[in-house]
Amino acid sequence: MNEEQANDGRIMVEEVEAVDPSPRARVEDAAAAEASARETYERKRDYLEGFLSQKPEAAPAGEPGGEVYDAVVDALKDIYDPEIPVNIYDLGLIYGVDVADGGHVAVTMTLTTPHCPVAESMPAEVELRVGSVPGVGQAEVNLVWDPPWDPAKMSDDAKLELGML
Repeated sequence: MNEEQANDGRIMVEEVEAVDPSPRARVEDAAAAEASARETYERKRDYLEGFLSQKPEAAPAGEPGGEVYDAVVDALKDIYDPEIPVNIYDLGLIYGVDVADGGHVAVTMTLTTPHCPVAESMPAEVELRVGSVPGVGQAEVNLVWDPPWDPAKMSDDAKLELGML
């Protein structure tokens, strides 16, 4: 095509007798490519051997996930607020559970209000229930008012139970 033909806006058409066929994949080529890919990407057995043979470390008794800690939390979930049909753990009244060596457990908790009718009896019940957990030697309950309890401290399960979700 010369410049004159390109500028006059005509399209040049070229007729051909035949077009070379496009290369097609052969079964032998596909099998070789698959074998090559398998060698490249196949997970080597020894790669994870040491990792898979490791056993998880046991959590210390006082740490979240430890046996005594989990048992104490389960015991707290069995104590229900008499005015609200939700356990005190999900209600957000438990601020902390500390398990020390020798089975000493300290529970830091609050109540919904200082004028709660169970203000005198609830800490004693918590101490009794936590003290009866296997592995607990001594239970101590610390009742605090700061920070004050509010409904935002409740778990989603408690909010669902009370129709707040």
